Amino acid sequence: MADEQTLDTQNPDLQTAAEAAAGDDLVARVQALEEQLATAQDQSLRMAADLQNVRRRAEQDVEKAHKFALEKFANDLLPVLDSLERGLELSSPDDEAIKAVREGMELTLKLFLDTLKRFQLEAIDPHGAPFNPEHHQAMAMQESTHVEPNSVLKVFQKGFMLNGRLLRPAMVVVSKAPVDAPPSIDEQA
Repeated sequence: MADEQTLDTQNPDLQTAAEAAAGDDLVARVQALEEQLATAQDQSLRMAADLQNVRRRAEQDVEKAHKFALEKFANDLLPVLDSLERGLELSSPDDEAIKAVREGMELTLKLFLDTLKRFQLEAIDPHGAPFNPEHHQAMAMQESTHVEPNSVLKVFQKGFMLNGRLLRPAMVVVSKAPVDAPPSIDEQA
C-alpha cells in the first residue's frame, strides 16, 4: 500500500489524466443514459396515445354497432310497409265489402309505423319539398308551371333514415321549368 501512495504522489500528471479519462467516460455514459431515458419516455407517451386511440375507436365502433344494428332488419321490413301502403291506396274507403279489412290494414300500418319510429326509423316523404340529392333519387323530370323548378312533384316510394343515416332514398319525380313552346303557325304569319 505504501508503494501505491508513493506512486500517486510521485506522478500527479498520470493521476490527473486517469481521473479526467474516468470523468469523460462518466459524462459520456450519463449522456447515453439520458438519451435512452428520453427515447423510452417518448415511446411510452406514443404507446399511451396509441392505446387511447384504440380505446376511442373501439368505443365508437360499439356505439355505431348499437345504433345501426337494425339496419339490415329494417331494410328487409321496408317492402312490407310499402305493400301495406299500396294496398290502402288501391282499396276504396267507400267499399262496404272490404271496409273491415281496410280498417285492419290501417291499424296494422299505424302500429307498424309507431314501432319503426320507436327504433328511430323515420320516413322521408318529400312531396312539395325542394329536391335534395342526398335524400332523394330522381326517377323522372316533369315540366310544371305550378311549382318551382327542382321541387318534388310526386313520390313513388318513401325514403327512410335510421338514426340520421340514410337507409333508402325517396324515389321522386322532380319538376323542371317549362320549355317555351315553338310559335304556332298562326303566330308565324
